[in-house]
Amino acid sequence: IFQIMGTHKRVFLFNYIDTLLSADPSSELHIGCDSQNFRQHTVYVTAVVLRFPGNGAHVLYQKERVPIIRDLWTKLWGETERSVNLAESIKEKVGIRAHQIDLDYNTDPAYPSNKLLNASTGYITSLGYESKAKPNLLMAVWAANYLCH
Repeated sequence: IFQIMGTHKRVFLFNYIDTLLSADPSSELHIGCDSQNFRQHTVYVTAVVLRFPGNGAHVLYQKERVPIIRDLWTKLWGETERSVNLAESIKEKVGIRAHQIDLDYNTDPAYPSNKLLNASTGYITSLGYESKAKPNLLMAVWAANYLCH
């Protein structure tokens, strides 16, 4: 079960995506995930952005709360896994391949998240998806980050 950003209305993701993309096949599907640690738990938000070229976007999301993950590598790899698993599920159940998987990792080696960039990009590329990282435009990661807080 996913929710629509803004209204928080619950939807069945696969049916919802199929309906929207059937109505506008030129739309692009972007997927991304962000996480945030709080006192006793880690919150993951996985976002799906349906981008309608020249006509805006539609954001769907799912929040997941797990026991706190203090190890940065483990927490960030969880973002990659959630994004890839969702992309694969959509491909399998709806027959639509994600246009892009957004990574909330930085291409600048000065940032700790950069250590996961090559591994995540390689994994995503090996499955036939395109991935992007900061500082590129990352609609799905932006939405996930916003919804984490």
